[in-house]
Amino acid sequence: MIETDICIIGAGPVGLFAVFEAGLLKMRCHLVDYLPQVGGQLSEIYPKKPIYDIPGYPTVGAQELVDNLMEQAKPFDPTFTLGERIEKIEKQEDNTFILTTHLDTKIHAKIICIAGGLGVFEPRKPALENLADYEKNGVEYMVLDPEKYRNKKIVIAGGGDSALDWTMFLADVAAELTMVHRGEMFRGAPDSVDKVKQLADEGKIKLELNSTISHLHGDGKLSSVTITNNDGSAKEVECDYYLALFGLSPKLGPIANWGLSIDKNAINVDTKDYSTNQKGIYAIGDINTYEGKLKLILCGFHEAAIMCHSAAELISGKKPSLKYTTVNGVNAF
Repeated sequence: MIETDICIIGAGPVGLFAVFEAGLLKMRCHLVDYLPQVGGQLSEIYPKKPIYDIPGYPTVGAQELVDNLMEQAKPFDPTFTLGERIEKIEKQEDNTFILTTHLDTKIHAKIICIAGGLGVFEPRKPALENLADYEKNGVEYMVLDPEKYRNKKIVIAGGGDSALDWTMFLADVAAELTMVHRGEMFRGAPDSVDKVKQLADEGKIKLELNSTISHLHGDGKLSSVTITNNDGSAKEVECDYYLALFGLSPKLGPIANWGLSIDKNAINVDTKDYSTNQKGIYAIGDINTYEGKLKLILCGFHEAAIMCHSAAELISGKKPSLKYTTVNGVNAF
């Protein structure tokens, strides 16, 4: 059982900044995110995208902002459970909570802060007849542990940055790697496209353009896939893993079953402290809604600060005094 003051569901920029604000008030945080790394949308979808509306930064790269937020939170020693999502929340007699992930990790927290952005990012799955038969038995939608694929035969399908990046990385890990893309033009960074094509020219990977995966084969575990070209020709390729990297789509997911007040896939909150209708549970960032809501990172930062002061008062029973880091510095906290 993991013990913490605040369990933050979502390790995007707003959740990471909440760690800093909680730390100033002597509260420990444990963060849970279904993605395999921190950063939320910034790291998963557009790590190189410039952001222009962060105060004090005329422009800052998305991944650079995440890295800076992690550095800012570092003095307060946050802990993380990544690659898992919260499935169940149970309120205890003492008004604390036990949260359970889909992999049965349990977290005991005094406060819950939902900072899930647009919700749980679920994989976009290809329309294959027997896809579910091979999920967790050779078919996967994200890379959690690259070493899992060492000396294995891999087929990667997709045409965006994620597919390109993992193709480049796993080219030196896998025994054989085939990349399949339904067109000729990729959606990813031009430099990544050039590097993948160079790997193909050098014979380090096989690149199948204008093609799709049409069938999966195996006896309980995936053993091969059929690749069908747009001209109708097809061939069967042996593989241990099929990585369908078609991106992620946001869904509210299990949050919808936690007894919270929901309005159009967002959580209603009280703007006094961004609390939900369930005492001890807060929601900040893009996941919440209220009159005048702006879905901006900087607004989520404001909500995180207000939320942490309310949470500290709920835990201790007394209103915390506001101390300024410009006077005390971070180490004083």
